[in-house]
Amino acid sequence: MDAKRAKLELGKPKVEQAGHGLVKDSGLLYLTGFGAEHTSEAVSGALPQGQNAPQTCPLGLYAEQLSGSAFTQPRKENFRSWLYRIRPSVGHEPFEPIDCNKVVGSFADCVPDPNQMRWDPFPISDAKTTFVEGLSTVAGAGDPTMRSGAAYHMYTCNTSMDKDAFYNSDGDFLIVPQQGTLHVRTEFGRMTVAANEICVIPRGIRMRVAVEGPSRGYVCEIFGGRFELPNLGPIGANGLANPRDFQCPVADYEDVEGEHLVYNKFQGKMFVAKQDHSPFDVVAWHGNNYPYKYNLANFNVINSVSFDHIDPSIFTVLTCPTPTPGVALIDFAIFPPRWSVQEHTFRPPYYHRNCMSEFMGLILGHYEAKAEGFQPGGATLHSMMTPHGPDKQCFDGASKADLKPERVAEGTQAFMFESSLSVKTTAWALKDCGCKQEGYLNVWKGLEKKFKVE
Repeated sequence: MDAKRAKLELGKPKVEQAGHGLVKDSGLLYLTGFGAEHTSEAVSGALPQGQNAPQTCPLGLYAEQLSGSAFTQPRKENFRSWLYRIRPSVGHEPFEPIDCNKVVGSFADCVPDPNQMRWDPFPISDAKTTFVEGLSTVAGAGDPTMRSGAAYHMYTCNTSMDKDAFYNSDGDFLIVPQQGTLHVRTEFGRMTVAANEICVIPRGIRMRVAVEGPSRGYVCEIFGGRFELPNLGPIGANGLANPRDFQCPVADYEDVEGEHLVYNKFQGKMFVAKQDHSPFDVVAWHGNNYPYKYNLANFNVINSVSFDHIDPSIFTVLTCPTPTPGVALIDFAIFPPRWSVQEHTFRPPYYHRNCMSEFMGLILGHYEAKAEGFQPGGATLHSMMTPHGPDKQCFDGASKADLKPERVAEGTQAFMFESSLSVKTTAWALKDCGCKQEGYLNVWKGLEKKFKVE
């Protein structure tokens, strides 16, 4: 395999068929399919047959429904799962407020700033820090109490959560690891999520994150709606992120006594409660409301084979739509390795002023429109109607390039959270994080006048 092809294979999933509709990935079994109805038992016979809540559940388990939507939403928009567990999740002490991270719940007091922003890689502390303790809000808009809006967070951590658990009452988490592999235990089972993979943890699902060392990544939180696959329109029935490549965990339970801490993000604030047993005691489950993961290397890229740079919506992996057709609360798009073959075209992203806001992160490699200054673990924010585009170096190079077919973004994975919201940045992101770049605007200086009238 030549060097170029080796880069192309970077992050390619090593998934094996395991029979009975299961796949094996990184040593764990998964069910497959996006939005499918699934059933899973860690112990044979744990699921009741023919009904959800029998008078007495098999194996002495308790039946508990986890609702991800209102009872009366249309069936295609109705999400719920039934969990069969050793004890109901209500068995805990009172929740108490705790100041344990830099999560922001209200953006009303954040100062508006329309300037282009870029951050160096967000630093990972040397002090022991878990996933929950390392959550910090960069930007957002809306209000979780109204179930309307979204937020962008960074996580930086180096310590596993041990006997702790966390759940989010405010919305769904889309987690994008950049450095380090996350070993995520949920009430539904276990997932391993590495760099160049993502996972989605729907509202209310308890999770525990173990890490192998210093770890960093991005989180997009949606206060309302759900992530779904974008419509393909004239692309046809296949392409972009295919449903079969999404994986959800199989039932895997803990029957462990002793003190456990359960952290809860509620109305933008953090709370914690004690309980005397593991919250991950679900022996069986069925339903369509569950966590899932996806390997970005599976994305089937669609691109122009004639001329012009296609709009970035063609790279959408997941979307959270609004009631306005075609307008997203969040589009999660990626810019993976691909062929570029357009003729007589300026191939990098064009200069742009957008009615959407664009938050970008870099998982690995170099972003094609700004090879310098935008580093893995860093971020950029181009707010609504704020101009942005290729830096001078990129413009000069692409304007003179030999337009032969070429691979672009080899060994690279950049992504974007694009939102119809006009987001505000937090004080932590503007100053306290210590990594916001001053003078980012200078990358566009020197774009000289070229206009001539013959």
